[in-house]
Amino acid sequence: MKILLTALLFASLGCPTASAWSPAGERIKTPWGERLNPDDVLPEYPRPIMERDEWRSLNGLWDYAITPKGAPAPAEYEGDILVPFAVESSLSGVGKTVGEKQELWYRRTFEVPAKWRGKRILLHFGGVDWKSDVWVNDIKVGSHTGGFAPFRFDITAALRKGGNTLVVRVWDPTDKGEQPRGKQVENPQTIWYTPVTGIWQTVWLEPVPETSVSALKTTPDIDNGRITVEAAIEGQAPDRTEVSLYDGSTLVACESALGSQPVELSMPADAKLWTPDTPALYDMEVKVYRNGEVVDRVRSYAAYRKYSVRRDEQGIARLQLNNRDYFQFGPLDQGWWPDGLYTAPTDEALLYDLQKTKDFGFNMVRKHIKVEPARWYAHCDRLGLIVWQDMPSGGPSPEWQMTEYFHGREVERSEASAANYRKEWKEIIDALYSYPCIGMWIPFNEAWGQFDTKEIAAWTKAYDPSRLVNPASGGNHYLCGDVLDLHHYPGPRLYLYDPLRPTVLGEYGGIGFAMPGHLWFPDRNWGYVQFNTSEEVTAQYEAYAEQLLQLIRRGFSAAVYTQTTDVEGEVNGLITYDRKVVKIDEPRVQAINRRICNSLE
Repeated sequence: MKILLTALLFASLGCPTASAWSPAGERIKTPWGERLNPDDVLPEYPRPIMERDEWRSLNGLWDYAITPKGAPAPAEYEGDILVPFAVESSLSGVGKTVGEKQELWYRRTFEVPAKWRGKRILLHFGGVDWKSDVWVNDIKVGSHTGGFAPFRFDITAALRKGGNTLVVRVWDPTDKGEQPRGKQVENPQTIWYTPVTGIWQTVWLEPVPETSVSALKTTPDIDNGRITVEAAIEGQAPDRTEVSLYDGSTLVACESALGSQPVELSMPADAKLWTPDTPALYDMEVKVYRNGEVVDRVRSYAAYRKYSVRRDEQGIARLQLNNRDYFQFGPLDQGWWPDGLYTAPTDEALLYDLQKTKDFGFNMVRKHIKVEPARWYAHCDRLGLIVWQDMPSGGPSPEWQMTEYFHGREVERSEASAANYRKEWKEIIDALYSYPCIGMWIPFNEAWGQFDTKEIAAWTKAYDPSRLVNPASGGNHYLCGDVLDLHHYPGPRLYLYDPLRPTVLGEYGGIGFAMPGHLWFPDRNWGYVQFNTSEEVTAQYEAYAEQLLQLIRRGFSAAVYTQTTDVEGEVNGLITYDRKVVKIDEPRVQAINRRICNSLE
């Protein structure tokens, strides 16, 4: 009887019970998705780069409804959806397509802990695709556009004692709109994948004081022996901001600045440098003072490292890490999941792809036209993986040319499309700036939606001088930014060369191997070349790697192999889409990958 009453109470509050949930559809699933506990969905702290002690996850079962676009809020909801999995995904429990003519509604109730009284309450969304409108207790608290950057609202004034009702409305036109969308299309095929609509990252509550840190911007400078920390402050101006840096329990540096001025930390001569082989991280604490008292404190971390370019003794422009020539080599990582689409089923799953990337002997990963949850970048920081971060593509494509030298072509994007791009690119950089792993920004990929290339490359470099800018991975090529990026499938080929900038191979490989029992489409799969055994795939991988080693001597300074895992109809991953089988001989691949990564030493 007590269990029944509890279930009835949750239902009356708009909080479905976990027993109402089950995965949708019959497609392949990951091991983590198969054993997912809907009562404990992605419970980890969602923002490791700026952490507070108190927070509350709102992940779990919510009510959902799909209505015609522009219709009033639904009087009744259709069923349960497991947040934060997109409505089209299996793990959402729904598995429905919404499209540009409909809107997706969410509803749940929550209570604010009594000990949070007197504080401002922030409602955080890690990611919602694409346009969001949010109400708390029938009071609209804000709107947001953009599918890849986190956002938040101060909901303090809308709260009431006891239960509160949260409603979210989402509209996502996928490939029928003018927003950055990555590889989502209404009709998935070949390199284009299933739409992702709605909430796809953790939703959470956080109490903050009246004067509080809203963001951190951490910039290392190894040439001048310092790390600079800028703390954005909301509310009343602080007296001073103090930053302390620790190596374990040892205090390395501690400095203060008046108000919210940047804090410069002098680093010792023997400070530890961050590299993929030695990914040293310093723990950091930021305190904000008013009237002599600490009114807010957050935990973070920092790394001491530098990304740059210089010419070697042969006159070849090389990428450098910490003022040393360093060949960056890693897989194209699309970050898709057969059961969660954009969303890994668990943090363990999110970590798995990155740990295997390290196990395979890579030192870098290209995050391909997607942005990941904050914890993904924190895992890269801890493991030691340099990240090339793409801007998710969108908009029309001009004629794509790879082999013409500095005769780039562009498209006319509508005013709305261009504004959406610029807004979200800035939000993405702001959100990811302080993660040490990010070494390169990539505004465009293969001419898709490419516009104002010189201006956007220059803006990106000016906005973040601490990273390299790859203006157009694979073309169309302009003489701007820090690198020239070539694509060539299946094997590596150096068909253009830039004497002024490092020349990198932004994509190659694509060795296909369709493994029965692990396929998204049982009979509709492709790779750039196809093989039937792990031995064949490994041998071909080694052959391409030997070719790459020769081309490094001639001028390549980095390379990206396609790809980490299979994705829907693409079967050219090193791992199957369900993450159940590693398709290559791991020790052999690791051995030759390490030769490549160490090729400039």
